[in-house]
Amino acid sequence: MDRAVFVYTTFPSLVEAEAAAKVIVEGKLAACANILPGMISHYRWEGKVERAEEVVTIFKTRTSLADRVREAVRQNHSYEVPAIAVIALESVDRDYFGWLLDSTKPDET
Repeated sequence: MDRAVFVYTTFPSLVEAEAAAKVIVEGKLAACANILPGMISHYRWEGKVERAEEVVTIFKTRTSLADRVREAVRQNHSYEVPAIAVIALESVDRDYFGWLLDSTKPDET
């Protein structure tokens, strides 16, 4: 049975985050993408500690689409190793979950 999940990632720019969100939401892989600019990250990369401004993006989807969202993020991402985490949700409002399922339902042809 499908459950709601968030797919968390970060992008280097608002432009890149919005472009990926448009592709993923229009493709009905996610019902929504929350884009939160202004995050500052400190991380280790290639032996050095780096600092970067990033944009958090949270895709709201269902478990059966999580791998497809993960792949779409990779295809629309400029990082060599993007952070992609699928977060299972313990509980979701029934009406909200119905909207999420309806918004990610494939078009009938």
